Amino acid sequence: MLVRFWGTRGSLPTSATAAEIRAKVAAALVAANGRSFADTEAAGAFIDAELPLSVGGTYGGASSCIELEDGGDEFLICDLGSGVRAFGLDAARRIQAGRKKVFHIFMSHFHWDHIMGFPFFGPAYDPETTIHFYGGHAEMEEALRRQQERISFPVPFDYMASKKEFHVLEPGVAHNIAGYTVHLIKQYHDNDSYGYRFERHGKSIIYTTDCEHKLDDLEREQVFVDFFDEADLIVFDTMYTLAEALTMKEDWGHSSGMTAVDLCHKAHAQRLVMFHHEPIFDDATIEKHHKDTIRYEELTRDTAPELEILCSYDGMEIEV
Repeated sequence: MLVRFWGTRGSLPTSATAAEIRAKVAAALVAANGRSFADTEAAGAFIDAELPLSVGGTYGGASSCIELEDGGDEFLICDLGSGVRAFGLDAARRIQAGRKKVFHIFMSHFHWDHIMGFPFFGPAYDPETTIHFYGGHAEMEEALRRQQERISFPVPFDYMASKKEFHVLEPGVAHNIAGYTVHLIKQYHDNDSYGYRFERHGKSIIYTTDCEHKLDDLEREQVFVDFFDEADLIVFDTMYTLAEALTMKEDWGHSSGMTAVDLCHKAHAQRLVMFHHEPIFDDATIEKHHKDTIRYEELTRDTAPELEILCSYDGMEIEV
């Protein structure tokens, strides 16, 4: 299976400023140390081999949207943040190559940053498209309609000509959807959010965002340890540093890289992907957060198996 990241920011989309781009170019020139490159391919090889992502690229600014790809002819994504616009454009390309116009969309919750991309999702305007929405909230359709009321958006929900079906899923029950066995769990977030476990071909992928975990209440957290048990990959909301999560941003509904490590260790998970990046963090800050989390994992591993820690960026692909 392949996990493809179309949007990795939390709360709202954010883009690099001119000053940030200038600083990246300056840092790259210093790192090149007078070298010249015959063409853009040679320059690209230098960027890939010698520059960190914070200098040679970017973590991106689109809000939450990931895709699960398994070689089937239907599409499966989680959340409808602004990243779903780029996904829709790429899906149109793949439909021209023979994919079905069928989409399975799993919603964590309906805060604006997780639905704001839907009005710009091109396939939703095609009457030959079928979209299945899944989630734990009974108000799924109401939430999507509300953001396209005339006072908020010029194109009403009903102008999107695709066929739409809404499926409320029950936590604690195995659901067979699009070739996957799917479980969901209620999470701690304002008006609740839901995490998902996708299983197929003996592999398991967890998508858990917008949940505030409190490790001083291990009884409460045990249900998540059980849900994450021996997962091959966990995409986890690591929006805050540990200091932020414990102080000024306590009870804001998000978690930290260190909390993610602790839960993944307890669950004996194999890989952790840091996700839902804080919008005020620039690339250098996200990179430091990633390094700090890796170091924390090394210091706290004890008898748990080594946990590989990746930091998501828009356009990232991971084989599972």
